[in-house]
Amino acid sequence: MSDIKLLITFKSALYNYSLEQLRYISKEGVWSIGQMYDHLIVVAHEYLDNLETCATLTEEQPFGKTQFGEQLFRNGGFPPIKIRLPDELNSPPNNSESTEDLIIRMDQLIQRLSQWESKVDNINPHNKVEHGGFGWLNAKEWYDLVGMHFRHHLRQKDELESY
Repeated sequence: MSDIKLLITFKSALYNYSLEQLRYISKEGVWSIGQMYDHLIVVAHEYLDNLETCATLTEEQPFGKTQFGEQLFRNGGFPPIKIRLPDELNSPPNNSESTEDLIIRMDQLIQRLSQWESKVDNINPHNKVEHGGFGWLNAKEWYDLVGMHFRHHLRQKDELESY
């Protein structure tokens, strides 16, 4: 499934949740469905900001990915485990948005991703921006990371829906 189709599938699922379901937190330390969506959208825009930076860079970057970054891209996705960020990077996502707000934000994200889909392969692959855990990534890798991150959260989505 293409990354854009995946995001459209996530967006379509939003129509199935009541506001109560969207904001329901089953227990402390577990996100609501709405928080998961907020997290996915915020992170995807960060990745696309870095892609855009790669597109404007004039200086090539000789550095590469970390060992974890190499493994991530070799496997085409995140390992099937829960990943907890350090507390300073792990503030809880917004849990106050309506279904309509999230649909609008997903539409904006899908539009932004679509605008880069045909351009990303033409960006110099040696123009890179550093990711804190994965090392130095080029525009295509930042683009691919959006879909990888959404796919990584499919299990969480299923789990949250079961509550």
